[in-house]
Amino acid sequence: MSETVLDVKGLSCPLPVLRANKALRGLPPGARLRLLATDRAAVADVQAFCRETGHGLMAWSEESGVFSFVIRKKES
Repeated sequence: MSETVLDVKGLSCPLPVLRANKALRGLPPGARLRLLATDRAAVADVQAFCRETGHGLMAWSEESGVFSFVIRKKES
């Protein structure tokens, strides 16, 4: 399945998670969203968001100050 990339670099909490939520609503169940953020708070925010909504946090990493999260949209 393809992956949608959402670049929210430069945005501060809570905007990265709010934009991810909006993007996920437009994707089919099981789709993957790669979220790129620079706000360090996004690490805890995205983890909590996935826990609370049921979306899967497949992976996350950090390179040169950019955090990359792979989120799988929950099945209906």
